[in-house]
Amino acid sequence: MNISVFLIVAHSLGVITAFAALMATRTSQGTIAWIVSLLTFPYLAVPAYWVFGRSKFKGYVTARRNESAVFHKALAGVADRLKPLHATLRDDHGRVQAVELLAQMSFTRGNSVELLVDGNVTFDSILTGIASAQVYVLVQFYIVKDDDLGRELKRRVIEKAREGVTVYFLYDEIGSGGLPRTYTRDLRAAGVEVSAFQSSRGAGNRFQINFRNHRKIVVVDGVVGWVGGHNVGDEYMGRDPKFGHWRDTHMRIAGPAVLGLQLSFLEDWHWAQDRILELSWDGTPADNDAAVLILPSGPADGVETASLMFQHVIHSAASRVWIASPYFVPDEGVTGALQLAALRGVDVRVLIPDKPDHLLVYYAAFAFARGMLENGIQLHRYGPGFLHQKTFLIDNHVSGIGTANLDNRSFRLNFEVMAITVDEGFASEVEQMFVDDFNSATKMSVADLDAHQWWKRAAARAAYLTAPVL
Repeated sequence: MNISVFLIVAHSLGVITAFAALMATRTSQGTIAWIVSLLTFPYLAVPAYWVFGRSKFKGYVTARRNESAVFHKALAGVADRLKPLHATLRDDHGRVQAVELLAQMSFTRGNSVELLVDGNVTFDSILTGIASAQVYVLVQFYIVKDDDLGRELKRRVIEKAREGVTVYFLYDEIGSGGLPRTYTRDLRAAGVEVSAFQSSRGAGNRFQINFRNHRKIVVVDGVVGWVGGHNVGDEYMGRDPKFGHWRDTHMRIAGPAVLGLQLSFLEDWHWAQDRILELSWDGTPADNDAAVLILPSGPADGVETASLMFQHVIHSAASRVWIASPYFVPDEGVTGALQLAALRGVDVRVLIPDKPDHLLVYYAAFAFARGMLENGIQLHRYGPGFLHQKTFLIDNHVSGIGTANLDNRSFRLNFEVMAITVDEGFASEVEQMFVDDFNSATKMSVADLDAHQWWKRAAARAAYLTAPVL
């Protein structure tokens, strides 16, 4: 092929792909960025778009449509059995109930919840729970590493499999890209059912590596579950000398809300293996009465579930919005919600890390800082180690713990899951956790931003331009 033919073909593909971006990209900034790149430099932009540019996971959407009848059959009667356990929230709590429509689930009462702060407490709880399993264990993590923690998890699930307990083990193909085959081979040899969540599965998705399954879920026997920010790796236990202390949060749930975690796992496993698992759906109440809702979200949803959830809970706040996120690159909707809350007198605080693990996202956060600070939003940078938790506290009764960050990837590209709890006792524990974290953080000011060297300010603005596609 001579150079003139190559140029004609490349620019023709650029025009065609630019039209696809116009019709499919979710944000105006992202659309403009892709169209300009595709029309001016299609040689690199065209393959980049088909790898990174798609905003809808078409394969998962198709599978969800095809599986709906199967799911309805598998879960027949579950909704009816759970109706007596639906939570009736007080009037001042009812404003959060719009998230039920996003989740397509209801808050359930009869749940016992436990706050798990940092890796040692979290994995002690998870591994103890796995050891107690009688029938089955569901394990799902974005990152699984073959290090001390990863090998301990492997040993525990192998023990249960050899006892006759059914174990399903799901990991993301990108997040766990460094996991050696010997790890999964050992699991399979012991009878554990193992699968990668492959966003590239299917002919139409072969080059699509931008969608990730970021969920971290463990369920035992359908009665107890865990969800939060921890992956499986020694750094999450604070053993990485680069990061030191790793500040993260998980929670343990016992009761009917666990079925929401189980349903999320069930759908992901179906995508990975074309198979509906036979699980328990009894929804047994626990010895407490917290109202809990499990909210899965992802790029197969009809709406931007995670972003809308954050916007709604922020708008519902009367006195307080406290949020912790390792990545702070909010979209326009969440940015506006935070600013409006501060302007109406709500105590709005955002906790982010002082130590970065991704420089681009780290610098992008500074671009948002000035507008936040000038509108009365407090920004706190956590100092001792790396902050990785994804949590929020609304007023004195609503809390959220899960996997979703305040960035475009969690809003539009990742499969995420959040547990939203309405319980004043649990909220008071989350409040104390936040207070401890704020005491270990530095409060930012506009003067701090002005004191930055010019190249840091320029880096922040340059990183800001990538916010729609981060």
